[in-house]
Amino acid sequence: MKYRGAYNASKFALEGLTDTLRQELSDTPIKVSLIEPGPIESDFRKNAHKAFNANIDIETSAHKNTYIAVQKRLANTNAKQKNDTFTLGPEAVYNALKHALESRHPKARYYVTFPTKLFAVLRRLLSTRGLDWVLNKISNSENK
Repeated sequence: MKYRGAYNASKFALEGLTDTLRQELSDTPIKVSLIEPGPIESDFRKNAHKAFNANIDIETSAHKNTYIAVQKRLANTNAKQKNDTFTLGPEAVYNALKHALESRHPKARYYVTFPTKLFAVLRRLLSTRGLDWVLNKISNSENK
């Protein structure tokens, strides 16, 4: 999604690393799984807001209007995180982790929250342009 390049790069790096490790270790008893949590109750959003404020010069940016909207969204999101139906508690990640550790045949990927499950399906069903359209609609609506 827009304005999340560094975050997205880190997530795709984890996908590539876990896929490679899973293949390289396929003839060993070591199993490799990727847990894709999605929105979980944590300090992540608060820390992202802090990092945003520390690193983005809104006033001189070509994206000033969008960044002002991002500021509002992040401040709002931090306040209502527990009431968000898409955000789960940390126990949801624990359950996936426990399954990955204890299962004889753990999944390659664990999609924890509804948004991660939805986007996994959309990524398979839609063309790249179609997925871009959906992501742009979401990004544009949340950054108004």
